[in-house]
Amino acid sequence: MSDNILQLSIFFALTAAVGFATWLKCRGQRAHSSDSNKEYFLAGGSLSWAYIAGSITLTNLSTDQLVGMNGNQMLLLAWWEFAAVAGLIILAYVFLPLYYKYQCTTTTELLEKKLGGKGLRTIISILFLLGGLFIYLPIMLYTGSLFMISMFDVDVPLLLVATGFAVVGSAYAIFGGLRAVAVSDTYSGTGLLGFGLLVVYLAFEAIDFDLSGIPAERLTMIGTNDSPIPWHTLLTGMIFIQIFYWSFNQTITQRAMAAPSVREAQKGVLVAAGIRLLIIPLIIAVPGVLSYKLYGDIGDAAYGRLVGDVLPVWLSGAFAAMMAAAVLTSFNSALNSAAALYVCDIHEKFFEPNVNVRRIATTIMIVFVALAIALVPLYSGADSIINLVQQLNGLLSMPILSAFFLAIFFRNVSPWAAGAAVFAGVIGYGLASFFWSPIHYIHMMFITLVGCILFALVINRLVFGKTAILTLDDFKTSETGAPIIGGKKAGSSA
Repeated sequence: MSDNILQLSIFFALTAAVGFATWLKCRGQRAHSSDSNKEYFLAGGSLSWAYIAGSITLTNLSTDQLVGMNGNQMLLLAWWEFAAVAGLIILAYVFLPLYYKYQCTTTTELLEKKLGGKGLRTIISILFLLGGLFIYLPIMLYTGSLFMISMFDVDVPLLLVATGFAVVGSAYAIFGGLRAVAVSDTYSGTGLLGFGLLVVYLAFEAIDFDLSGIPAERLTMIGTNDSPIPWHTLLTGMIFIQIFYWSFNQTITQRAMAAPSVREAQKGVLVAAGIRLLIIPLIIAVPGVLSYKLYGDIGDAAYGRLVGDVLPVWLSGAFAAMMAAAVLTSFNSALNSAAALYVCDIHEKFFEPNVNVRRIATTIMIVFVALAIALVPLYSGADSIINLVQQLNGLLSMPILSAFFLAIFFRNVSPWAAGAAVFAGVIGYGLASFFWSPIHYIHMMFITLVGCILFALVINRLVFGKTAILTLDDFKTSETGAPIIGGKKAGSSA
């Protein structure tokens, strides 16, 4: 019992310390922008590269990655992180200059500015909101609560823990906006990465740095056809999954859009890519593989059991605080981004142009928090959260990505043709994935992306009488090497 008291005391002390440090950093901050949307949702364009890197890193890293990926107990899962490095570099040099050129607050705003009309922007925003509400927010609360209950071995209702996470996480997003979210992400992320590396070292020590006895298929980086990541999927859908996630997912990209300049944003994204290359693969794959030698094939229980065995009691409470921080930051980031999409893309467009941003954002976040808590029990019977998330992601990611590709790489495309392709892609992928799946879902995602683009181009010609023109004007460079977007240098007035 005394061990539990020590763990919980350290846990609450560190959690409070992160909150207090965030408050100290953010208190009395003057407004950096007269645009209330930019001030609340993009920190007034004031984030330095360090906070952008920290927020991007920890927004992505949570219990579903640490527990779920280590639960596969295979090095092969590190390919998700190596591919993510390519996705971040593409964000930095290909798509990020577009957001700054067109002065976007949301990723979906780019659709309206490139294709015209607000219908497609609204449709995509609604899809993002539905995905956040029914998939990401409740799953974050579920996995985080389950890990905490297991780690502390306490008999507490899961919904009660989930409610605690939701209330604390939403406080950052509601009272501090993106600035507080990014600062808390960075402080917590430093601790989580440090503890993650410590667990790797202690796990190696636990097996005397001897990998013998671990099957070759657990150590290989070349996936077979029946592995989680067959090698040939790296040549088709993998890179497009990364492009969608890092370049067009509001929850991630919003951080990179909050710098004072595109160069500062690029620094942050590249530092995040370096962290993902050098550190993240170690902490999301290696502990699971090493746990195989210690415990055998125990699936999702691998990481929690390993942490409990290799960390001393006083450190396990600190580690739990960092894991809780990972859940909180992922949750508050998703919540803040959902509010940005609703306020900028829906409320201001259709209900109240001159809106009180903080008031409406607070209202919508409270509604989303309540619904997310209510949906937590729906995921308690899932066999594999990671597999379920990946399958559900495919419903939206490639159809939405097709709309962005049509907007960026083509001229003379009707937004309604792009919208029709999105709906066709959602239905087609859903039928293929859930009722008929002859090929790996990563291949299916690539096929969905190509199919959506071709479908839109055909509809554009036959129904709307327009012939789309492939264009790379946005990516031409000037004599100085600065990107030219829409015929002007990036950074010039829109």
